[in-house]
Amino acid sequence: MVWDMGMPDFGPTQPAGCEGKIDFLFVISSGGTMKNDQERLLASFPGFMAAIQSQLPDFDFHILSANTDESWAMADCSVCTDSCDPQGEPPYCGAKFTVCDKKIGAGVTFPTGLYASNRRCDLDSGRRYIMPGQPDLAETFSCMAQVGVHGSPIAGEAMVAALQPAINDPDNEYACNGGFLREDALLVVTIIQDNYDVVSPGTVDEWIEALRAAKGYDDDAFMVLVLTTDVDVDYNQLCFWGEYNPVKNRLRLLGEGVEHGFVGSICMEGYGDWFKERVTHLVDLCDDFVPPG
Repeated sequence: MVWDMGMPDFGPTQPAGCEGKIDFLFVISSGGTMKNDQERLLASFPGFMAAIQSQLPDFDFHILSANTDESWAMADCSVCTDSCDPQGEPPYCGAKFTVCDKKIGAGVTFPTGLYASNRRCDLDSGRRYIMPGQPDLAETFSCMAQVGVHGSPIAGEAMVAALQPAINDPDNEYACNGGFLREDALLVVTIIQDNYDVVSPGTVDEWIEALRAAKGYDDDAFMVLVLTTDVDVDYNQLCFWGEYNPVKNRLRLLGEGVEHGFVGSICMEGYGDWFKERVTHLVDLCDDFVPPG
């Protein structure tokens, strides 16, 4: 104890921590070669959530899968399940949709197209993201994250769009993701895209700026997980063993450009262990989190 001007100095106060509050933003490419990658993500999700829950008993999550394609890709009504008419007429096949269903960055609740869920996901929250208490969490996430392969590889653009204040405004009933981002929660962004992002507008620095702005410029308030091609790492990697592109993918630069970023090969046989290895770091961030104000 050090005395200063007659008052005891007990040292720095302990951070409040995130109290288990974590907002998970998934940005999953719906490009034409993403079928197997989406399946590996769905298989790894339950273990990832369970590993976090085991260390954060008060786990309070929001989970959103951001739209990367503004088109309605249901060209064949026979793929419809319980949310549209298999005998209907494309492109809507009798399904009801909203403006948010076609908005980049909005939470996906009706993925359409080849290998997509092709149904309205049943979210108890009434919002475009999952909240605690959702029955069949893994199944619901699978519905949202199975975005199919008839879309766009624009992970950077979709991430930035999903982070904007207007789309997250909790007081605007028309905000597609209203209430998703919470000031007193950690943000975990997971990007899964198997090729270079050469389409999204803006620079990597501008993408990082959007992340930092969304969390009040607290670099310890968010974490970025990227699974993408490893062809820009070196020869003899998992994706293209005999190829090497010395120009780095912008998604890799994004992961490397933030304080708490991790980049893995999308060509791994499974993602479960890789996600679980990130949990300790995530829990440490939660423990050290200082909410704004």
